[in-house]
Amino acid sequence: MSSSRKVTFTKLAPAPVGPYSQAVKSCGPTLYLSGQIGLNPLNGTMVSDSVTEQAQQSFTNMKAVVESSGATLNDVIKVNIFVTNMDNFAQVNEVMKTFFETPYPARSTVGVASLPRGALVEVEAIVQLPNESSKL
Repeated sequence: MSSSRKVTFTKLAPAPVGPYSQAVKSCGPTLYLSGQIGLNPLNGTMVSDSVTEQAQQSFTNMKAVVESSGATLNDVIKVNIFVTNMDNFAQVNEVMKTFFETPYPARSTVGVASLPRGALVEVEAIVQLPNESSKL
């Protein structure tokens, strides 16, 4: 790995299920998070078949990765959300509102055919780290 990239990992979010890192800091105080699905980090299983519960766990997992880098959700500048059914858009919005406050980060929501492990929702983020000494 290049010396300009540092990987972050926390056991408070699920371990990657493929060839990727939970998050990577690169060239300055920006952290790029990999997508988080509704896996329980303690046992690696999907929390439920409910889009609301999966979204709740996805954002909880994302929050754990953000906080492990020394940042908070207030430092998130962009969120990308992937859903397998756009009819679930409103439910995911309601969950997101419980994690963020105004001003909200920029966001994209994309409908996709499928997600890993049969997930109904996946979230990823870009974070502006509060300072260079953030623990990575």
